[in-house]
Amino acid sequence: MAGIVLVFRQHPELAIFLTLALGFLIGRFRIGSFKLGSMLGTLLAGMLIGQMIITIPPVAKIIFFDLFLFATGYKVGPQFFYGLKKDALPQIVITLVICVTCLGMALLASKILGYDVGTAAGMLAGAFTESTVIGTAGEAIQRLDINDAEKQRLLNNIPVAYAVTYLVGTTTVVWFLSSMAPKLIRVNLREEARRMPEFSEGNRGTVAGINSAYADWLLRAFRVTSKNWIGASVSAIEKQDPDTRIIIERLRKNGKIADPEPGMIIQDGDIAVVAARQSVMLEKLNDIGQEVQDRELLDFPLVTLDVMISQKEVAGKSLRELADLYGQGVMLKNLIRGRQEMPFHPATIIQRGDTLRIFGRDTDVERTAIQLGFKEKSNADTDIFAVAMGIVLGGLVGILSLKVGGVVITLSASGGALLLGLIFGWWHSKTPAFGRIPDAALWIFDTLGLATFLGIVGITAGPTFISGLKHTGVSLVFAGALVAVLPHVFGLLAGRYLLRMNPLILLGAQSGAGTTTIALKALQDVSGSKIPVLGYTIPYALGNILLTAWGPLLVSLMT
Repeated sequence: MAGIVLVFRQHPELAIFLTLALGFLIGRFRIGSFKLGSMLGTLLAGMLIGQMIITIPPVAKIIFFDLFLFATGYKVGPQFFYGLKKDALPQIVITLVICVTCLGMALLASKILGYDVGTAAGMLAGAFTESTVIGTAGEAIQRLDINDAEKQRLLNNIPVAYAVTYLVGTTTVVWFLSSMAPKLIRVNLREEARRMPEFSEGNRGTVAGINSAYADWLLRAFRVTSKNWIGASVSAIEKQDPDTRIIIERLRKNGKIADPEPGMIIQDGDIAVVAARQSVMLEKLNDIGQEVQDRELLDFPLVTLDVMISQKEVAGKSLRELADLYGQGVMLKNLIRGRQEMPFHPATIIQRGDTLRIFGRDTDVERTAIQLGFKEKSNADTDIFAVAMGIVLGGLVGILSLKVGGVVITLSASGGALLLGLIFGWWHSKTPAFGRIPDAALWIFDTLGLATFLGIVGITAGPTFISGLKHTGVSLVFAGALVAVLPHVFGLLAGRYLLRMNPLILLGAQSGAGTTTIALKALQDVSGSKIPVLGYTIPYALGNILLTAWGPLLVSLMT
């Protein structure tokens, strides 16, 4: 055993990888319906490995933390800047109420219970599952004018408090938002979802390897005999009902296959391949003529493509307007905003940075993609120049400080990385050729960056974990629960009775403001709908920024 300990002390990089392996393994464990998660698992694994008293250079965790913060900013950048517009005001207000209240509650609880600044920061980070607070508060503690031993003690108390309150905070918030909050405002979430049938399109989520048996769009071939179709142009038929999308994908005229043009006239006996949503096909297209089996006519390739909205003249328009202007022959499968699949209906307003997953014939899809914005590339190339330069520029901005009323305000170098991530993510949504980071690379920066940072924090704090836990006592469990839930009580009351928000969107906004994605999933399960995500993206973006900033602010207020 002594030999193994010596190996890890001499090669701390092996200790880090062992921590990651054990952490992601521990993260798979469940307590009832609650999954520990890879982040908490890695922190706990780090504390276990840390019992070997392994020294890791501090710069290692800073590098991974900066990568994580830049990736976080990059992901939420478009939604953050869009959230500054007037139509997002209710969601911004809810986010401010919840985030400001959680800071106040953490400060008040720490003063009453006599917690030091390290414990207070860890409690705030854990109660609101915002791991970035660990890093930004830690950097602020490093700048305090105290001796190194006291600094290390405070830094070690952060992960101890985080580990305790993370479990408490996550479980209580998920329970409150999905179970208790609907009862307090006397609503049934599933019934509320049924009252919004306009969002039925795009409402079904997907799980890897599992596909729904339901087909939203249908393609069928009909021999045309309807008087409403004979003598009409393809364009006139497709636009005959402004609230219904009908697409003529192919035609057989006089025995020959033809690709339809807008001005082409439909004749008696033509065979038309018609695409429409299932409800439209059954309710409104049952009198076209006899359905026929024409494999040659139906056997043509359909191309699926992700298109990022970047054109200025496209953003701000509804899906109905886009369909009329650019949607010839193209069908919409998914709307993705902030890497969340969104429910949609014809009046849904499109923003820059949104991704539309469209499908249809190759020529139609290519034409529409050029008109809407930027085709998402299928390769895995990452703009490392943008990533590295963004972190450098952000760090230079972040090290600047301002003293207001005796309180030192600074972003810190890591906070600057978050800021430039926001800007570069927003810039990429406007100019997609700049700063591209594919989802797989973004996952590495985000997940591996944070996990490695937390693992190193755990290794460093490991030797003092037990003593720190004994010092804080059971009070930390109750304090963490109050800090987690009370801000959501205030947010619920403000959103429902002052802002008159729809309950599904309000609760989605609360899960976003608390950066609790697991609560959003719980709401979707309870309501049987993806509607809560409509309120999630903007508060999630703003909540990440505010809670990250609360780390150094809490340190300044308590010292």
